[in-house]
Amino acid sequence: MNKFQETIRFVRESFNTSKFIPLHEPRFRGNEKKYLNDTIDSTFVSSVGAYVDKFEEMMQQITATSKAVAVVNGTSGIQVALRLVGVKAGDEVLTQALTFVATANAIAYNAAHPVFLDVDRDTMGLSPTAVSNFLEEFGELREDGCYNKRTGNRIAACLPMHTFGFPVRIDELVVVCKKWGIPLVEDAAESLGSEFHGKPTGSFGDIGVFSFNGNKIATCGGGGAIVSSSLSLGEKAKYLTTTAKKPHPFEYYHDELGYNFRMPNLNAALACAQLEQLDCFLSEKRKLAEEYDHFFKAQDIKFRTERPNTKANYWLMCVELEDRMERDSFLKETNDSKVMTRPIWQLLYKLPMYKSCIRDEQQNAEFLEERIVNIPSSVK
Repeated sequence: MNKFQETIRFVRESFNTSKFIPLHEPRFRGNEKKYLNDTIDSTFVSSVGAYVDKFEEMMQQITATSKAVAVVNGTSGIQVALRLVGVKAGDEVLTQALTFVATANAIAYNAAHPVFLDVDRDTMGLSPTAVSNFLEEFGELREDGCYNKRTGNRIAACLPMHTFGFPVRIDELVVVCKKWGIPLVEDAAESLGSEFHGKPTGSFGDIGVFSFNGNKIATCGGGGAIVSSSLSLGEKAKYLTTTAKKPHPFEYYHDELGYNFRMPNLNAALACAQLEQLDCFLSEKRKLAEEYDHFFKAQDIKFRTERPNTKANYWLMCVELEDRMERDSFLKETNDSKVMTRPIWQLLYKLPMYKSCIRDEQQNAEFLEERIVNIPSSVK
């Protein structure tokens, strides 16, 4: 039996099934049905309701921030977060090409331009060294901010993503961004429950954004949250995502362009029930990660683990293969056996809509693109 067949056998034994094993499926074993029935009975199934308020309070506590805002999904949350820190049409936003397409899409929704910089090989997230090198070569501080002296465009934000829940070197990114006067927005979509030096991801930047999509560690079908340690930014996020409507007993008045990005109370009810189980989910996923790590060491396959002084939520667990050929063989053999595996994303500058974007050499990103594969990661 080759090592790929051994992997298939181990995964099947681990999840105790001979049926199809998905990459990540939700677990509903708490108060989900009770809270959904409560919401239906209350008739408050849209964007106003007790569970929306409760969800925001829970996220504020989990992320140790001053304000949390429920939104319809993580992508919309990033779109609004970038606007809140001042991103405007024609600006540039420093980010990574090794990420889900939503990261760059949120930049484009603001008519801004992604600048793709390399990742660190160990975190798989935006490299502070790559950001610093780019700014030292092309950055220029002016009275009204940092500019790219080659393009003349303002560099309006930095948007790192905590890949698969593994925290980036966020402390170093904060230092670089402060030096150059660039706001920092964390794409924490995948990292709910992850920590860097004991502090929750999403709480380091000016704003952080989380996703509650159906495949996330805690889900409400579709949903997201904007969090900030700045109460004023958080309150403005709430205002903009609720159509920028001025409070009034009966009149409709909107004084700027807002968004109908509100999370319905139905989704929030589901999210609250999931967040009540978050600690349990995290514990069980860490146990699975330990089992994988032990198994793959015997197979001479590299299983990705958290770095020192970080706590990963192990949302999607992954292995690093020798090269693209071995990666493709692994993908084919596992999927043919109905054990779902997936490669890491194709680098975004290879997509037609982003092929003309500025980028650096991407040596680490290209290395990882050819080798990283996600494996079944559900809570058992």
